[in-house]
Amino acid sequence: MIGAQLGRQQIHALRALVSLACEPDRWRSVTSLAAQQALPAAMLEQLLLRLRRAGLVEARRGRLGGYRLRGKPAAISLTMVLEALAPARVVPDREPVAADPLPGEAQPVERAASELVAVALEQRLQRALAREMGRITLEDLLFDLRSSEASLEDDGGLMLP
Repeated sequence: MIGAQLGRQQIHALRALVSLACEPDRWRSVTSLAAQQALPAAMLEQLLLRLRRAGLVEARRGRLGGYRLRGKPAAISLTMVLEALAPARVVPDREPVAADPLPGEAQPVERAASELVAVALEQRLQRALAREMGRITLEDLLFDLRSSEASLEDDGGLMLP
């Protein structure tokens, strides 16, 4: 399950994707994207390669090449981006063995019963977070960016959806 906090790599990838979404039909070089984002080009290239493998961007070689979005910004969700960047999961062979309770600590059955509510709540929150992240698209992030930029203009700017 995807956590609530985004790491640096995810933020860098989202910033690059929003830059690509600003001009979805234009090929952008890694160098220009990296300069715009103030990031090392080699690191950004690694992120873009992972996004390409996931089908979110496409690449073209040559002087006029680079990267561009593979689909419409409205079709690329935050969940899709984060899953493309997620490391491969390792599944344990067996269930972990529970340690014996310390003196004064609740017995395993009591502890399991008291933790049931907390586990159920955490699962419910993770499902809600996953649903919301699936609803947020690059188009939404692009709108937020443009709204923010418009609000910095001298006249206060106005962005309507």
